[in-house]
Amino acid sequence: MNLSEKMMNQEVFGLKEKISIVARLSIPGILAQISDIIMQYIDAAMVGVLGASASASIGLVSSSTWLLGGMLGAAASGFSVQAAHAVGAGDRKKASSLFKQSLLASLLFSLVLAFIGALISRHLPAWLGAEESLWKDAVAYLFCFCIFIPVRQLNRLGANMLQCSGDMKTPSILFTFMCLLDVVFNYFLIFPSRTVTIGSLNLWMPGAGLGVLGAQLGTSLSVLLCTVLLILHAGVKSPVLALKYSDEGWMVQKDVLSKACRIGIPMALESSALSFAQIVSTMIIAPLGTVAIAAHSFAVTAESICYMPGYGIAQASTALVGQTIGAKRKDLSRSFAWLSVAAGIFVMTFTGAAMYMLCPYVFAFLTPVKEVQTLGIRVLRYELFAEPLFAASIVVTGALRGAGDTMVPGIINLFSMWGIRLTLAWFLSQSMGLDGVWIAMAAELSCRGIFFLIRLKREKWLNLKEGVKS
Repeated sequence: MNLSEKMMNQEVFGLKEKISIVARLSIPGILAQISDIIMQYIDAAMVGVLGASASASIGLVSSSTWLLGGMLGAAASGFSVQAAHAVGAGDRKKASSLFKQSLLASLLFSLVLAFIGALISRHLPAWLGAEESLWKDAVAYLFCFCIFIPVRQLNRLGANMLQCSGDMKTPSILFTFMCLLDVVFNYFLIFPSRTVTIGSLNLWMPGAGLGVLGAQLGTSLSVLLCTVLLILHAGVKSPVLALKYSDEGWMVQKDVLSKACRIGIPMALESSALSFAQIVSTMIIAPLGTVAIAAHSFAVTAESICYMPGYGIAQASTALVGQTIGAKRKDLSRSFAWLSVAAGIFVMTFTGAAMYMLCPYVFAFLTPVKEVQTLGIRVLRYELFAEPLFAASIVVTGALRGAGDTMVPGIINLFSMWGIRLTLAWFLSQSMGLDGVWIAMAAELSCRGIFFLIRLKREKWLNLKEGVKS
């Protein structure tokens, strides 16, 4: 008997069983996130070989790719949270119908976003005030990202839908496959044709020599292949989402679109404002020079191995809270939310402590430039003290999202980022440079975690009508 059936039968869950359920759903999500981070590490290391300028050009536009990615995630969540509620209520037909409707709506939205992103990509480096030597690679990287936005949208939608239906394993496996593909594509696309020596053998390796553009193209092609497999699995093989279970059309129904907007629009606005804040942060960092930009970019990449497991647990929390809300089991919603938060804090405290000790080796892997290594290690260690409370903010957000509570979390994030981080970063950067920016980040993440724990404790999210209204 699966989780939704047990909830519908009003079965009582013991603490040990609840912990087992959280772990069973979280582990595949964590592995998927780790695979994604390994892919980022590989990209960074391969590009790092090309020099600090190549790494800085990617770091320059990374906040913009996060902005676009956040909007894609919001669009996907608007439908997948509804699917989680339908699964919890035992309505497989509705879950399948939601998946069918979401495919067309998400694709149309992503096409518009891709067009806008491609238009602004050629101007962005100049707008950010970066050195002109970085413009060409930065523009090529961002433009390639934008061309593949519709593919990334379907990738996010397929993964979210499967996760909210309770299938965390399939996205995890496919994301690992995507990571392996990225290594292969990058190897042949970034570097030019060359002779590789293995022992006593000299092997000629073909290569496109695309540099920074090759890194993004390799990633995008791996996302494309993974997306095809995700959508096929969800649409054909999923016991919950398969399109054969729905006899309704592809056009989005008014009530479904309305709920998707109530869930997704606050998330999109939050993501946009947060990413714009990251862009402003980049503008604060850009005048500090190429070394500072590269060190910041590598530090962000290095830190990601610490917090991405938290996002894996948050995905499990969204699925669990969404399904329990759909089954009208508030007792389980509360338990699964707090157990997930505890798991996130434990995992990220451990990864933060490990990174504090291992970051010199991580930076040596990411870049051969000693000056970048030294600065990156120093600033990252400031922020690692904030990992436990950062974990709380990540996982609580996932739990609240499962209940459809996205407006208040968005306000918390906006206040925290714009009111605390950017203000403090600008002030401290004047005298401390990049160190000040990262000290501000640590302070803000700690405050954000406290705010989210208070929101979870007050439990207003448990009483939202239909799980979507604030």
